[in-house]
Amino acid sequence: MILALDFAVPVALLGTGMYVPEKIVTNEDLSRIVDTTDEWITERTGIKERHIASEGEVTSDFAARAGIAAMESAGVSPEEIDMIIVGTNSPDCLFPGVGPLVQGKIGAVRAGACDVQAGCTGCVYALAMASAGIGSGLWKKVLVIGAEALSRIVDWKDRNTCVLFGDGAGAVVLGASGGKNSVLALELHAEGALGDYIEFPGGLAAKPATCATVEAGEHFVRMRGNEVFKYVNRIIPPFVRDLCGQAGFDVSEIDSWIFHQANLRIIEGVLR
Repeated sequence: MILALDFAVPVALLGTGMYVPEKIVTNEDLSRIVDTTDEWITERTGIKERHIASEGEVTSDFAARAGIAAMESAGVSPEEIDMIIVGTNSPDCLFPGVGPLVQGKIGAVRAGACDVQAGCTGCVYALAMASAGIGSGLWKKVLVIGAEALSRIVDWKDRNTCVLFGDGAGAVVLGASGGKNSVLALELHAEGALGDYIEFPGGLAAKPATCATVEAGEHFVRMRGNEVFKYVNRIIPPFVRDLCGQAGFDVSEIDSWIFHQANLRIIEGVLR
């Protein structure tokens, strides 16, 4: 889906923030609990360490701290926020969502709040929704957060997934601008037919939690890593070129790329 950016109200990025938990798990640490080595992980992923939630820390904690940092960066008070949108796949619980929990924790008493659950692209979908809401005049200031506590839902006996994921949050404040529009192009795609490439099968309506689902490991992230790698390297390069074209740029004019992907090798493949 291509979003036409003929906004009635220009959208600006007002501030950014982030938070990661203090606990760090290195590749060497992982080699002591699962069949892997630092060399194996580094060669295949480029990852050396990851931040992991300590006992008692949850996704809404990370999201709130990142959101506060973004508001401080923007010089915006919680009372000025009209909407909070959180992209996450690892909420504290099914409901209430992380967005409403953050709204309560930061004291954004005027704000609406919701979650977007869209896999790795959740924060991008959230940014698109926030931009459209501001551009249409619905909201003046929106706090957008991407937050995860994926360490709670990965199988620490599965070296193909547990080495990839960490915990933390990033946030931005978007707002109405009196100048040019800072959001140059947006494009959203989905491929639901490949839903089994990355999935979390157990615990909800399709497979309610039972002793059998727990024993089968259906309450952990499952991923067909090789298929994901091939798909991303096939689909993303033309997607990125098209998006840059919509914004009026050639890919050679882009100074920095920020991809949401837990594998440096995939990023290197895409940029080639």
